[in-house]
Amino acid sequence: MNEREISLVSEWNTFVSNENFSLIEKCLKLAQILEYPELSISKELERIKEIGINFRNRITESKNPTYLISLLNEFLFDVEEFQGDLDDYYNPKNNFLNYVLERSSGIPITLCILYTEIAKYADLDLKIVGFPSHVIVKYEEEMILDPFNRGRLLELEDLQEILYQNYGDSVEFQAEYLNQISDEKILIRMLRNLKNSYTDSFAYEMASMCNRMILEILPESADEIRDMGILEEKLKNYDNALEFLNKYLEMEPNAEDVDFVLELIREIREKINQ
Repeated sequence: MNEREISLVSEWNTFVSNENFSLIEKCLKLAQILEYPELSISKELERIKEIGINFRNRITESKNPTYLISLLNEFLFDVEEFQGDLDDYYNPKNNFLNYVLERSSGIPITLCILYTEIAKYADLDLKIVGFPSHVIVKYEEEMILDPFNRGRLLELEDLQEILYQNYGDSVEFQAEYLNQISDEKILIRMLRNLKNSYTDSFAYEMASMCNRMILEILPESADEIRDMGILEEKLKNYDNALEFLNKYLEMEPNAEDVDFVLELIREIREKINQ
């Protein structure tokens, strides 16, 4: 990493470890560090606050949760015209709240973050659920909602269908998949989305930044240590790559991808000796 990248990763660590900052602020900081250095976090917070106040002003005296969620769906998806981005789903910018706010379009994780934030203006305590492959929202244990699909109410068969579409028959539904996800895990999930998107588009330096930002939160994550080695090889930082890959093998000597990692180490050593 160059000095600028080291400084940005350090800045991220300081910000994300500060409990005084909300999830929304941390998400906007992520966008500022990776793609939008001129982004004003305070202005984006004001934009979200304005949306929230507009929603609150539409509420009558009724405090029935079902009614409030129905009103929230109508407001966000009909009035504000937010929608799931089916056309450009894997665009890394869909992980940035400012980009989603600008386009009124996003992926499940960013739409769930905004959905739960705006719900607070109606005193609705919605929780983000880290369902495999598709982040969703729940109200207590009564309602499971999908902001990516206009706040649709999900039944058990809908959840099983999501798993089937993404994993085939290899993953069975488990009740723990409906547990609330922590802010830390939300940020890690966003960063992994970004890392994968940047890697797929050969933006290895950006992918490496995301990986290092994850390691600031989870310094002993074996997957990220392995990925750091893979990315360092792509960036031709061979000594660093060997260090990370060997550390991964020490941590996970029986991992399923041991043969792949060993072969990569052999190839790197050949390149060094050329």
